[in-house]
Amino acid sequence: QVQLVESGGGLVQAGGSLRLSCVASGRVFSINAMAWYRQAPGKKRELVAVISSGGSTNYLDSTKGRFTISRGSAKNTVYLQMNSLKPEDTAVYYCAADPSSVVTTKAYWGQGTQVTVSS
Repeated sequence: QVQLVESGGGLVQAGGSLRLSCVASGRVFSINAMAWYRQAPGKKRELVAVISSGGSTNYLDSTKGRFTISRGSAKNTVYLQMNSLKPEDTAVYYCAADPSSVVTTKAYWGQGTQVTVSS
């Protein structure tokens, strides 16, 4: 099993920045892809950014150029640097980790951290 703990959420004004962190523990050697998802009230959970163990990344179109996903040197930590935040970025952000190079139904999930962007 893998446990994921997110941190770094909060309230920020539009145009501001936040950095989310997610630390994995347990069977971390099994992790390949790590990702950030978000879910706004009344909306489906969506993929924000994903990074493979090799460093390949992919982003939600609306976050390209504003968000950057990265992994720590120990590979069991993933970060999401969020700049130029917009009110529409408001959501609960979840960390995911998967043994595959993409996030599948076998993924592990964190408990989520709230990000609120005020206009």
